[in-house]
Amino acid sequence: MLDIAEELDRWVEQGRDFAVATVVAVGGSAPRQPGAALAVDSDGTAIGSVSGGCVEGAVYDLCQQALEDGECVLERFGYSDDDAFAVGLTCGGIIDILVTPVRASDEAARRVLGSALAAAARGEAAALARIVSGPAELRGRALLVRSDGSYEGGFGAHPELDRTVREEAAAYLDAGRTATLEIGEQGSRCGAPLTLLVESSVPAPRMIVFGAIDFALALVRMGRFLGYRVTVCDARPVFATAARFPDADEIVVEWPHRYLERTEVDARTVLCVLTHDAKFDVPLLQLALRLPVAYVGAMGSRRTHLDRNDRLREVGVGELELARLRSPIGLDLGARTPEEVAVSIASEIVAARRGGSGVSLTGAHTPIHHEVGAARRIGSVA
Repeated sequence: MLDIAEELDRWVEQGRDFAVATVVAVGGSAPRQPGAALAVDSDGTAIGSVSGGCVEGAVYDLCQQALEDGECVLERFGYSDDDAFAVGLTCGGIIDILVTPVRASDEAARRVLGSALAAAARGEAAALARIVSGPAELRGRALLVRSDGSYEGGFGAHPELDRTVREEAAAYLDAGRTATLEIGEQGSRCGAPLTLLVESSVPAPRMIVFGAIDFALALVRMGRFLGYRVTVCDARPVFATAARFPDADEIVVEWPHRYLERTEVDARTVLCVLTHDAKFDVPLLQLALRLPVAYVGAMGSRRTHLDRNDRLREVGVGELELARLRSPIGLDLGARTPEEVAVSIASEIVAARRGGSGVSLTGAHTPIHHEVGAARRIGSVA
């Protein structure tokens, strides 16, 4: 639901009644991941998506029904061997969808959901926990946890339940994770079993592009397209300008390694080194390869790569650290133009993020959609 927070936040502010259908679990070759949502208001306006189009019509009808009767519903859609063109996922996947009405008459639930949508629309970190399955009296209730530890809402079934869900939701938020959580209604393994969906909304991940060259211009556009907050950094003020990089969120004129020393990065950050100049690359990569970031790639020919590795070894970079470096940067697409190179780099970043192999799907036996985590139980390792 939080993936369409900006639109839904406006609906809440306008006082609209609506129902929101959220993917809570997937299996097989499902096109969307948990958290993907479709919402329908009382006028029949629809926003968002829960599949590649396979089940949108049926989900639309479920939303309208939920608006009429005010009841939450959990529905499973999957592939039908008998009739591949019946309502279902003809690609072979299975998705579970939770449909929740959000009506002005239910002030408590609307207030919590409204706070979660407003936080997500502002780009603030927040986690929203909702009951997917369990006792009927708990369905529709929600709990919001913010990054500072404050919270809003709750389930009211047992005091330990709210406490445990707050702790678990905070852990999901720290990891930027959206997934289901199984727990007992008393906050442990005791009581009737509950399944909750914990949706995390976190600020956009960072892409830092070092080197204000023509290839960087195309990569900045691609980074924005993929949802990154993009920074361009170059020590040369004549090249690092807003006029040259209108799509960048931030432009920094500074020696790359000095900027990297002082800026914030995390486990989702991607670093793209396009300078291919030893005086910039070596001190920058010496630092970058020791940071807990998602991706470090460096542009250059194979000869440049070998020379750069030797220089990095000379300044104390170890073999395990060098093994993290994606160089020459990008996948082998035969790319030549800046735009094609940007696609090559972006493809490698996506493959690294999602666990893809980078090989052609034609003739391959690899999964199209890689598993990103199933239901989690208390005490288990995600």
